[in-house]
Amino acid sequence: MKKMVWVAAVLAMTAGGATTVGSAFAADLPLKAAKAPPPAPFDPWDIAFGSAIMNDYIFRGVTQSNHQPSVAAYFEPRYNVSKDLQLYVGTSFESISFSNRAAAEVDVYGGIRPTFGAFAFDFGLWGYLYPGGHCADNTFFIGAPFPGGNVCPIDINTIFLNNGNVMKKDVSFFEVYGKVNYTVNDNWQFGVNEYYSPNFLHSGAWGNYASVTGKYTAPSTMFGTSGVGMYASGEFGRQWLGTSDSFYGVSGFPLGIKYADYNTWNIGIGFTYKVFTLDLRYSDTDLSKGNCNAFTSAYTTSNLTSFTPINPSGVGSNWCGSAGIAKLSADLTAMTNLK
Repeated sequence: MKKMVWVAAVLAMTAGGATTVGSAFAADLPLKAAKAPPPAPFDPWDIAFGSAIMNDYIFRGVTQSNHQPSVAAYFEPRYNVSKDLQLYVGTSFESISFSNRAAAEVDVYGGIRPTFGAFAFDFGLWGYLYPGGHCADNTFFIGAPFPGGNVCPIDINTIFLNNGNVMKKDVSFFEVYGKVNYTVNDNWQFGVNEYYSPNFLHSGAWGNYASVTGKYTAPSTMFGTSGVGMYASGEFGRQWLGTSDSFYGVSGFPLGIKYADYNTWNIGIGFTYKVFTLDLRYSDTDLSKGNCNAFTSAYTTSNLTSFTPINPSGVGSNWCGSAGIAKLSADLTAMTNLK
């Protein structure tokens, strides 16, 4: 009986020892590394595109649609040289209402977007084309040639403006620009913009526009799990302008008028959901009605009391005044939304 107990004890000790040795041995075995999935191939190409509808198309504080609704669309191929350097070209379309009855605004542009940490830069060239324009003029000048090859044709498409304003048939122009945006954190961004044209709106006058911007993006948890986002943003800018050519000359300034420089600002809030954005904004300038009329050649004018040196007719325009803008847009990229 004692012998059986001794044998059992030996077997138990042997089994325990085997387990201990086995466990230690297993711990010393190299673990097989989990096979990581191969990295996705880097595709440098992308395309951004979108469209918008708004109750008023405002450009630097001035309506381009006679305070009427406007639609827009854009298409922008992009090439990402690296995660911090992007090349791009693009085109966009906006419906407008100019005195020369141009069919639309068609923009063509291209540039480069380098990023250095929290600083995102954007440098490029932007062309503003206004096809289909007719020479809008008063009856005194109909048929007369003007600088830059603008001729007022006598045909059924000619616009007879009874307020004395004139506008060239072709007001296309281009600008060079530089922009920088600084991201403070997930909520705050600030930017500085600079645009220059040697011939703004083909008027003969140079144009320089500079602005500062700010944007606050609300935390993503503000609306729970609904997917709705919100932001508030604003811009303050100044447009400097040179002297026009003689086409826009007036009594006292027959060789051209020195357009009034002006300040413009806007502030608003926006709501985002997936690819959609609803932006509600207030815009204004400090241009007087008379200087606004001289700058825009508006075909809708309000009174005969807005006399300024460059606007001797006295007619005034509200194209540069305060405006409320509601804009609904959709913005997509092929890499993000079409996969």
